Amino acid sequence: MAVQEAGGGRLRTEWYKENKMAGSVFGEQFRITTWGESHGRAVGVTVDGCPAGLPLCDEDVQIYLDRRKPGQSRFTTARQEEDRVEILSGIFEGRTTGTPISMLVWNKDQRSKDYSGIMDVYRPGHADLGYDAKYGFRDYRGGGRSSARETTARVAAGAVACRLLGQYGITVTAYTRSIGPVTISQEHFDLAERDRNRLYMPDEEAAVRAQAFLEEMLQETDSAGGVVECVIQGVPAGVGEPVFDKLDACLARAVMSIGAVKGFEIGDGFAAALSRGSENNDAFSRDKSGKLYKKTNHSGGILGGISDGSDIVLRAAFKPTPSIAKEQETVNSNGENVKIRIQGRHDPIVVPRAVVVVEAMAALTVADLLLRNRGSRV
Repeated sequence: MAVQEAGGGRLRTEWYKENKMAGSVFGEQFRITTWGESHGRAVGVTVDGCPAGLPLCDEDVQIYLDRRKPGQSRFTTARQEEDRVEILSGIFEGRTTGTPISMLVWNKDQRSKDYSGIMDVYRPGHADLGYDAKYGFRDYRGGGRSSARETTARVAAGAVACRLLGQYGITVTAYTRSIGPVTISQEHFDLAERDRNRLYMPDEEAAVRAQAFLEEMLQETDSAGGVVECVIQGVPAGVGEPVFDKLDACLARAVMSIGAVKGFEIGDGFAAALSRGSENNDAFSRDKSGKLYKKTNHSGGILGGISDGSDIVLRAAFKPTPSIAKEQETVNSNGENVKIRIQGRHDPIVVPRAVVVVEAMAALTVADLLLRNRGSRV
């Protein structure tokens, strides 16, 4: 795209990657493009840059989508979607071919009429106003492109990334750390428990208390937020770039691109601001075999924007679901003050279904930087 510089008279040419300006592309070497709207015919993704020879089938992707799909409990939207993935290209005889992998998930349970009453109203906490200001109109049916439905495509792509990382012995594991005022206890931490409750909390006692809290929110026609924690294990030291594409900066960009995320931290995060250098620094040592390790991990596995070989620990703070049945004040597109009660099927909390989305975005980031890292030295 050519841009005329103001006052200079020089023609500055900037080349943008296809679709990059639309904000639907993520990654450089391992690159994805997502498409589709909440109430469109389908959502999908194209993954480009995945090496050939990776074992991959529909079920490898489906197990991730099943963790994200709606209708799993009374604490998620009642929208019923099978979310069955169809891999359309890039696979032959059960292995990737090195060409683009295209995946599609049909939307089958849209109720656009649920949104007809708010087509001219800016919902508090939503992207309606911004979309109208940017494009001159908006898809009011569930938020269109800004809907959390778009994360279906991210999860499908993330499943491929996780499959690739598995070839390197790298695992990405996320879980619900807190819901409202309820936080898991390290004393009761049990990762196996995560998949035994629909809140994806690895602490049975905390899950019970969180469920009681969410029941209160439902009774009050309100919603709640929470925190997802993610641990990436097996990343070798040396992944990440030293300046703008730091591993932690790329992870922050990836996770902050998820709708409803309002906070992000690595390692001790904001708590590091309250500690001293002597407390925050991680001492290095060697074990009996001569392998280098850190005695603590306040840095969250990243130093100077580059992985240090220890576990990478990150957290994402999600705001309360903005679609609530409680009466709220707002304005319409004519500038008139109005009051609304949002009807339809909405999650009283997004955190449980967002756990796998955080995993997906973390995996996509590490896969991309890992492949880019191959050219860092001879």
